[in-house]
Amino acid sequence: MGKIIAIANQKGGVGKTTTSVNLAASLGVLEKKVLLIDADPQANASSGLGIDIENIAIGTYQIVEHSNRPEEAIIKCTAPNVDIIPAHIDLVAIEIELVDKENREYMLKEALASVKDNYDYILIDCAPSLGLLTLNALTAADSVIIPIQCEYYALEGLGKLLNTIKSVQKIHNPDLDIEGLLLTMFDSRLRLSNQVVEEVQKHFNDMVFNTIIQRNVKLSEAPSYGESIINYDATSKGATNYLHLAQEIIQKNS
Repeated sequence: MGKIIAIANQKGGVGKTTTSVNLAASLGVLEKKVLLIDADPQANASSGLGIDIENIAIGTYQIVEHSNRPEEAIIKCTAPNVDIIPAHIDLVAIEIELVDKENREYMLKEALASVKDNYDYILIDCAPSLGLLTLNALTAADSVIIPIQCEYYALEGLGKLLNTIKSVQKIHNPDLDIEGLLLTMFDSRLRLSNQVVEEVQKHFNDMVFNTIIQRNVKLSEAPSYGESIINYDATSKGATNYLHLAQEIIQKNS
């Protein structure tokens, strides 16, 4: 039975997609079978794994809408053991189209039922919002990873996200866990970065992953080549960080 993990934060630029792509690739390298679902209309996770998003016939949009089955949308990636359901520009419209649907929060959960057992992990890269699409991801997920940037406004909006998770637990998905808070874009030379780490660890203790993702040029370069950091530069600090995170998740779930 695969574990579904949503990677969510309504703030943009905190490292959600970077984490989704590179965690998927790292779990794949560690011989876990992974499905990455791109649930962000910007489709950065898809292009970040070398998918030509202009030519997507079936993607997350059709899956959530139930016009196609997930099996028809799955594409094999160059990253070993990683498949992807890519995003399509149509996904922008899904929020409006779901409004009138019955059980609209459960569309993704129902769609994934047929493929859940085929993977060890299913990762969902959420859009930077708390709209219906993210709500679908949280309802479908077993747990959620919350990336937090080591910046001044890091904790801003986190309360709102935690409240959303609480209401999803109460109304739609009582089994939803917080897999962990992931500190990203850490720069050890900056006092502010160190302060944010201390603050988050002090407030959230065991909820914070031991692994911290450091700021790394190679991590920023990899998507422009349509590759994960593991394929692009396996010796980089970014690759090491994400492999450690993957090991931590596997250990936690073993």
